[in-house]
Amino acid sequence: MVRKPKPIVQCGRTFTKQEIKDIQEIVDLFPRLSRSELAKTVSENLEWFTLAGSVKTDAPMKLMEKLEAKKLIKLPPKRDLNNRKPHKKIAITSKTDPPPPVIGQLKHLKWVDVEVVQDKKRYALWKEYIMRYHYLQYKKPFGFFMNYFINCDRGELGCALFAGAANSIGMRDHWIGWTPHQRARNQAYVIQNIRFLIFPWVNVKNLASYAMGKMLRRICDDWENKWDYRPVLAETFVEPTRYKGTCYKATNWQFLGMTTGEGNIRKGKAYATTPKRLFVLPLTKNFRKTLCAKQAVHKANNL
Repeated sequence: MVRKPKPIVQCGRTFTKQEIKDIQEIVDLFPRLSRSELAKTVSENLEWFTLAGSVKTDAPMKLMEKLEAKKLIKLPPKRDLNNRKPHKKIAITSKTDPPPPVIGQLKHLKWVDVEVVQDKKRYALWKEYIMRYHYLQYKKPFGFFMNYFINCDRGELGCALFAGAANSIGMRDHWIGWTPHQRARNQAYVIQNIRFLIFPWVNVKNLASYAMGKMLRRICDDWENKWDYRPVLAETFVEPTRYKGTCYKATNWQFLGMTTGEGNIRKGKAYATTPKRLFVLPLTKNFRKTLCAKQAVHKANNL
């Protein structure tokens, strides 16, 4: 009995024989394109887009490497990464020097609000604050992200960053109940609070939870305005040696447990971390319906 070849699957999408043939033709027709340019071309031809409507690059790259391993295509050699220009260092300036302390209670401030960081000058200032005062400093987020300033009548009080979720977390994935294919297809609907900083000269009781609550009430609308789809679940990790996660508990995040401290290890790379407290927060009642969908979910269906 002849066994049927296993279908080729990448990021939750199963590719037909015709689609594989189309990829082979693209690679043959454009031998001078780089791997990243080929990935974009494949994404466009197969209409393989992100939830925001832009072409995918990482997923088609992994698919092409999988096809090359099966000797179905021959990719151009990888370009020397050492020739890339180094990232510009974030300079620390007087703009982020500590101002007079802000101490007291929320009611002593005339107003407190959160601001979506949009223009380049504000974003540069945001990065400088994070680099200078957050213990993890600044790292460029991958994929979709949203930056916030926490402001009051006396200036900036802090800042925050939401970006893409972690690829695979056993307890989170079990709690959601999705399969690996469903996770690969729908993971963009999960966002992670990667940075949350109240500046060290600010000591206002309940400010962190108040600001977090304000961000959570608007994050779905802000995300849709920027990326054209609405997330349905948020997650965050809390370093237990530094923080207790009080502001997350106060804004109804659910504590799932401690992570193992082990991550997905890529070939040729080491991965070192420590166990963290994992919190999650549904942003919509039917979040599991969206995350566990077997087919791509239209953005209007996860409201």
